[in-house]
Amino acid sequence: MKKIALGRSGLAVSEWCLGTMTFGNQTPAADAHRQIDMSLEAGINFLDTAEMYPVNPVRAETVGRSEEVIGDWVSASGRRDEVLIATKVSGDNGGFVRGGKGYDGAVIREAVDASLRRLKTDVIDLYQLHWPMRGSYMFRQNWRYDPSGQDRSRTVDHMLDVLRACDDLMKAGKLRSIGLSNESAWGSTMWVSLAEQHGLPRMASIQNEYSLLCRMFDTDLAEMSVNEDVTLLSFSPLGAGFLTGKYQKGAVPAGSRMSINPEMGGRTSERVFAATQAYLDLAARHGLDPVHMAMAWQRTRPFPISAIFGATTSDQLAHILNGASVILPDEVIDEIDTIHRQHPMPY
Repeated sequence: MKKIALGRSGLAVSEWCLGTMTFGNQTPAADAHRQIDMSLEAGINFLDTAEMYPVNPVRAETVGRSEEVIGDWVSASGRRDEVLIATKVSGDNGGFVRGGKGYDGAVIREAVDASLRRLKTDVIDLYQLHWPMRGSYMFRQNWRYDPSGQDRSRTVDHMLDVLRACDDLMKAGKLRSIGLSNESAWGSTMWVSLAEQHGLPRMASIQNEYSLLCRMFDTDLAEMSVNEDVTLLSFSPLGAGFLTGKYQKGAVPAGSRMSINPEMGGRTSERVFAATQAYLDLAARHGLDPVHMAMAWQRTRPFPISAIFGATTSDQLAHILNGASVILPDEVIDEIDTIHRQHPMPY
């Protein structure tokens, strides 16, 4: 599988990344370990997790379990050098981590050590800020987003505090690179600019939602990504499962995300089913599996992407991996753009 540069970090990651947010909850440890092995065999060298995982649902008693599952694999496999591990410190976490406290420089120093213990490793390859502390428009908060209460001076002080902590941790050999998640174009540019002004670590990546159904990244964030060399780690490239077609016509498979969370994080609406059907019909017309089409589309974008996908079971993972070599013809890409104009912002 093709490798791409992770920002200016000097690290090269596969253009697909195995997401692990179900590990230790919907996905038992044995199957999770099987998925990591399968991904490595397919040429994927990149795993993404977070201190608050698993999700669906997030519970205080399971916080950190996904990292522990990965750590057990690291310990048992002896293959740590074959994989790059990304994890995250929690920002707005609903009270599940540290009683709801987000992060600053002091918290990050402690959280990194805790993640290292759970992951059973000496270094985290990519450490990400899971939500900006000043707020975010991601996860359907864009409809009534109001940044007017932000304090720029306080934000800058916070950013510098975090960057200095990350600098210390990188010098100590505990982190190799740092990144963002659920960030805006202004926030991303500020992080990069402050790092350059003060000689501090530069953000290598931004993990935001991006799929055929969620294309907010295509404008200002895309421009930021290209000009500042900040690689997109796109999460939910299958539209949280909608693009598989499994939720069409009122279907709710047992054990699926929708069976646990009917609103799908605010994604469920009549508009999303109509948009999804248009993409399913397109795939059928061209003899494509819709999962393979959605994943292949990610590599057609004019900015660098490592697409983070998850699979509840190793059978689902095998199906996704079967499409790793799919390349979309120009005709399909053009029709995708037409559908996007007909069904913009379905959630």
